Amino acid sequence: MSSARKPVIVRKLTRDWCAGYAAANPSGPELELLDSSGKLLRVAWETVKWVCYVRELGAAAGEGSAGDTVNPERLLRRRFTSRPRMAGLWLHLTLSDGEELEGVAANDRSLVDGLGLTLTPPDTRSNTQRVFVPRSSIRDLTILGVIGPGTSTRQKPVLQPELFDPALTEQDGIDE
Repeated sequence: MSSARKPVIVRKLTRDWCAGYAAANPSGPELELLDSSGKLLRVAWETVKWVCYVRELGAAAGEGSAGDTVNPERLLRRRFTSRPRMAGLWLHLTLSDGEELEGVAANDRSLVDGLGLTLTPPDTRSNTQRVFVPRSSIRDLTILGVIGPGTSTRQKPVLQPELFDPALTEQDGIDE
């Protein structure tokens, strides 16, 4: 088990969910989840819809009046209203249960390797900071855009140096 565990809410394809602490970079044949009572749960990836890495777990666990048992991950906005500003691949996913989700993924090998995709959701101010979607729950994936890193100042293009010395080309009678 990894020592770096983050608070997560695991939504299953059956619409039920569980909360606890999971590894920041999931690996292995099943998800290992440490629940609030200290019990280690193992969840098969085939049953997982997504894993939401959240800011706080207390509201999801039903502690206090802020507990939300219907939408504990509070992932209310699932589409971008305009082009995202963060660098990466702007993706649109259709999951195996027909639900749709947009997010920004890193533009690296993690798109083709690994157990699934880690996305930054449209509303990063909500409880959910990142969403991990296992490959087994993705039915369709569309790349909506490639967003490069933004720069604060526009850089001048680097000009190519002269290929031929102008003095030599005039002597040889070559026009430019």
